[in-house]
Amino acid sequence: MVITVLIILVIVLCVYLFLQQPQFGGRPSGSTLKRIQGSPNYRNGQFQNLNHTPQLTGGVSMFTVMRDFFFNKSKRSVPSKPLPTKKTDLFRLNVNENVLVWFGHSSYFMQLDGKRFLVDPVFSGHASPISFTTRSFKGSDLYSTDDIPDIDFLIISHDHYDHLDHKTIASLRPKVKTVITGLGVAAHLKRWGYDADIIYESDWNEELHFGAFAFNTTPARHFSGRTFKRNLSIWLSMVLSTPTKKIYIGADSGYDSHFKTIGEKFGPFDVAILENGQYNKYWRHIHMMPEEVVQAAQELKAKKLLPVHWGKFSLSLHAWDEPITQVVREAKLKGVDVLHPMIGEPLDFDKENVFTEWWKYDAVS
Repeated sequence: MVITVLIILVIVLCVYLFLQQPQFGGRPSGSTLKRIQGSPNYRNGQFQNLNHTPQLTGGVSMFTVMRDFFFNKSKRSVPSKPLPTKKTDLFRLNVNENVLVWFGHSSYFMQLDGKRFLVDPVFSGHASPISFTTRSFKGSDLYSTDDIPDIDFLIISHDHYDHLDHKTIASLRPKVKTVITGLGVAAHLKRWGYDADIIYESDWNEELHFGAFAFNTTPARHFSGRTFKRNLSIWLSMVLSTPTKKIYIGADSGYDSHFKTIGEKFGPFDVAILENGQYNKYWRHIHMMPEEVVQAAQELKAKKLLPVHWGKFSLSLHAWDEPITQVVREAKLKGVDVLHPMIGEPLDFDKENVFTEWWKYDAVS
């Protein structure tokens, strides 16, 4: 009995010490914690979605999900060959060019009206606190933090590992002038050495102005958390308004009424950047199915749709290229213009872009 208790205590101690590692970030405290507790979106000890959002759909059990994840994944959940890419030198971009460069998954660089933006960068090669798990696809790690110039605005949508990467964020710190993120996320950044004075934490439905550039923080339907305790920080979508462009940064979100509301209030958008990937019928409330992505783009009144959250990590059961294949098919049926650059290929906001269906390089014959 004594030996059993000692073994349990050792295991508990090991888990506790493991969770003290920096990649797990920090917890909100002080005035930030008071602000969180006073948020209209914070109830019963955590942030809440606009509408009831079960993590799993239709009464499915976690056992079923885990069984399917380990035994019923698509045999093509990972590309069979390294991804094709086209590397753009970000340092050499003309300051007057309005461009976007996608890094795979939900990470991308934008240059708009002379300012540089970096969204949810993950360059460490994995989307997990354990480096040998959830590895990136071969060929997708085209960029590192050394390839990133000084950044005017670093945007972090929420604190999940595939959007907020400790190694990447810590390395980028000397290059970042301003951080825009959700209420509660700064605790992680401050633990990693960021000055609180450059971090702007926002709840939903707030507005930040930096000269001619405005950020309106808007709802999403998702969740947050880096350890066992969830929803201590809020997850955001965002409206970015520059002197000449209006971009919707959708981040992670299941489908809900907020898309129509945002479209009516802020639309139309030049481009809506929406998640499309890592979905499944089991968790469709927190990640959109491809047909919902197209519907959301229409409700946002987006002129063009850029689907992200695919092409780098396998976090679901579907084939790696199913998200883009399905969303392109649905968009053609609905008359929605889809942008699909390969990793590193520049997207020009001021010109008509012609992109190949590059993912077909891995098509099954």
